[in-house]
Amino acid sequence: MRTDQNPSARPEALSAVALLGFGEAGYALAEGWRSVDPTLILTAYDIKTANPDTSDAAAMWDRYDAADVRGAETIGAALAEARAVFSVVTADRAHDAARAAATVMAPGTLYLDANSCAPETKRASAQVIEAAGLRYVDTAIMSPIRPKLHRAPMLLSGPHAAAAAELMGTLGMDARVVAGEVGRASSIKMLRSVMIKGIEALTLECLLAARQAGVDDEVIASLDASMPGWDWGAKAAYNMERTTTHGLRRAAEMREVARTVSDLGVPARMAAATTEWQHELGSLGLPPGPETYHDRADAIIAALRNAKLEEST
Repeated sequence: MRTDQNPSARPEALSAVALLGFGEAGYALAEGWRSVDPTLILTAYDIKTANPDTSDAAAMWDRYDAADVRGAETIGAALAEARAVFSVVTADRAHDAARAAATVMAPGTLYLDANSCAPETKRASAQVIEAAGLRYVDTAIMSPIRPKLHRAPMLLSGPHAAAAAELMGTLGMDARVVAGEVGRASSIKMLRSVMIKGIEALTLECLLAARQAGVDDEVIASLDASMPGWDWGAKAAYNMERTTTHGLRRAAEMREVARTVSDLGVPARMAAATTEWQHELGSLGLPPGPETYHDRADAIIAALRNAKLEEST
């Protein structure tokens, strides 16, 4: 009998699941899990609610309600009764989140660290979690969380990876164990990002400059001829939206990527440059904007020009 289709047959370990962080990934996971089992007890805590008298906090409480998730005012209230906790905060807050979670979770709880962090960061978090009598799982989300939601492919590593994979299967998730210690899954994720995020950064630099020169259509045509089926125009529009909307979060991830590369004894020149570019574009504060790369490129160019003018005054 499939337990993801019959909630009453699921083991007690799956009675409650918590999310630490409720941004894009947390919301998407909750949305996906609700489609599998509307009765699943889902709790969440996001640091944006730490100060209740802010617009960010009010917006987060609205997000909880929209996702049918039990929001909590404290991390302890969110995690104390969960049998599994998925940490999906930003990369720069991942270790702090693990330290805070270790003080409030019940012994034996699975802690799935799905943040985009360097292996050394994951291992440091694992030490904190394991020392508290909890079970740490290095978890790597290997594709954009949408449109697949909870079905986005994930890799797991560490001594509790098999137990986590079994649990995730009952939640309808696509998880695969990779042999090795904590850090193995994150190594794959981080080193993949050198290429994926690097291509994104190069795409923006190339086409913003081509747009300025008035030769972007010709450049796109040449790229499409060199790589048939890639559809550089559509990819450029997508990359521009992702970078301007999520650039600050992605820059935090790329800092961890650069650390990963450097820890392996390889100069992290491309990762470091991608980090700076993501941060600069994310700092522009642009909305998602129009659908075509032409209009998005024009908006980015104008924002970069304005930012430069502000710096000079």
